[in-house]
Amino acid sequence: MKKIDITKQKYASPREKDLLKHVVETSWRYKLWMGFLLVIILIGMYAYYRQVRYGLIVTAMRDFTSWGIYISNFVFFVAVSLVGSLFSCILKLNKNYWSKPLVRISEVIAVSAIMCAAVIIIIDMGRPDRFFYVIKYMRIQSPIIWDVIIISTYLILSILLLYISILPDIAICRDRLTEVANWKKKMYKFLSINWINHPKQKAKLERMSKMLAIVVLPIAFAIHTVTSWLFATTWRPGWDSTNLGPYFVSGAFMAGAAVIIVAMYIIRKQLKLQAYITNSHFDKMGKLLVLLSLVYLYFNINEYLGPAFKMVGVEGEHITELFVGHYAPMYWLVQIGGLILPILLLMFKWFRRPVPILIISICVILGAWFKRFLIVIPSLQHPYLPIQDVDESYLTYHPTWEEWAITFASFASLLFFITVLMKIFPVLPVEEEELVAETVVESNILQNENQ
Repeated sequence: MKKIDITKQKYASPREKDLLKHVVETSWRYKLWMGFLLVIILIGMYAYYRQVRYGLIVTAMRDFTSWGIYISNFVFFVAVSLVGSLFSCILKLNKNYWSKPLVRISEVIAVSAIMCAAVIIIIDMGRPDRFFYVIKYMRIQSPIIWDVIIISTYLILSILLLYISILPDIAICRDRLTEVANWKKKMYKFLSINWINHPKQKAKLERMSKMLAIVVLPIAFAIHTVTSWLFATTWRPGWDSTNLGPYFVSGAFMAGAAVIIVAMYIIRKQLKLQAYITNSHFDKMGKLLVLLSLVYLYFNINEYLGPAFKMVGVEGEHITELFVGHYAPMYWLVQIGGLILPILLLMFKWFRRPVPILIISICVILGAWFKRFLIVIPSLQHPYLPIQDVDESYLTYHPTWEEWAITFASFASLLFFITVLMKIFPVLPVEEEELVAETVVESNILQNENQ
């Protein structure tokens, strides 16, 4: 293997060196991290092999709880994928220039998350060949087909959005990184498609970027709305609600914003990019997270107030199970620790600093995943038409080690995809104009603090 001499790279400026250094250099931490993720993925692959060989009986899913943590993971990954539209579309179209350094991070996470969502739904089917039957015998009146169509569309558009955003920097890698491996040189040359940074090329790219941002936005809203329809069109307590669409979308934006904050902190710390991902970014992301959490809190109140006020039949049993029953500790921990406390703490500027907001964001992410668990599992355990004289295993759900192994492997795969993409391509825009506005804002903030 050819040893790379990092001193021979043709950097045009110290800025390029800062933002391209991680593409060239490979630290022992990176190798250790990738090895750790691969071990988890291999364990998950063995668990999936057992599931394919022996069937879904190796899981704890039965006739009552026919959806387990696989569907919780699916909904969570779809939620995280919406962060790409939040930054690439909403904030970009609103001309929030401070978010430009975070756009690529969000797009990488969006592409990786939607890929994992597509894989986990196939895993949930039991045999992978069943997915081809879904396509072969497509029934447009089935909400599952709606989900397949919208996820495929969103995946393609997310990849295009990421590619268009990263194209100028691929050309920079092609021209500057002369000492990288040959396969990387060929890849950069192929993907750069003769980009020379000509004004006409830049104008066309800008138009395409705006068009995609406009197209992706309704698709992004539709993907989580259609996912919510999978629940709303199923006759189960807790799902019979027209509120589920905006409820899912608002929760997705909140979870995605928290994921971005965690990614910001890790990238800034590991790649030493404090000059480009500043305290101002964490402060603004904290304010954005408060706004998104308040919207989600509203839909949480709206979702549970009606059934809790009436407490009728199976709906009442479901609410009782959540509020004071078996799932009450998890439910209140999610509501208080993953939603209410983060809102209260982030109201204060001190908690919007890098380390405090990192801890708060991790709590929000954990709360978001357990929230998906609470949406899926308790509802399935209280059917409107229960089966008589069933085995005890039908009435409870405790995931088996195979389910946990595949779950951890799916999250490891998400982190693996993100790490690989951020290793091959610049994690922040290299072109100077991308960060000029943010530099001006940061300078003004520093001046105000000094005064």
